[in-house]
Amino acid sequence: MSPVLRLLSHPLLALALRLYIGGLFVYAAMYKINYAAEFAATIASYRIVPWWGVNLLAVFMPWLELVAAVMLLAGFRLKAAAAVIAGLLVVFTVGILVNLLRGSEISCGCFHTLEDAISWWTVLRDLAWLAMILHVFFFDRLLQVDRALMRDLKEIAP
Repeated sequence: MSPVLRLLSHPLLALALRLYIGGLFVYAAMYKINYAAEFAATIASYRIVPWWGVNLLAVFMPWLELVAAVMLLAGFRLKAAAAVIAGLLVVFTVGILVNLLRGSEISCGCFHTLEDAISWWTVLRDLAWLAMILHVFFFDRLLQVDRALMRDLKEIAP
């Protein structure tokens, strides 16, 4: 295997990316949880979710982000947490793409409600984060709590 491929598939890189994405999503979720009404207005500005689902999504989605991010940081059920984060990133990217094609000048709502308007850079940023979380999904093997627990249980069990 070439040195570049070995570096790209190294578990330490995956661990660093996991901690970065986990911290990023904890930060993003905390603002949305604290300001759910503002986040609901941001969701409504995307004009994708029906009016009756905006408030439900504004309350549910940040908690989903937070739980998945904490699971990433802890290394607990890593593949499931990475899949949830990847799914959220796909949804976010599609929502941004739809509104870019519509010509809407709305803020992303990713971290604060008073952000710059969405742009193609926002799409590239989200795609980069998606690539990072996919790297975590396929290559992270270090510091996983559930693996350590299963190993300890196998030692205890007769």
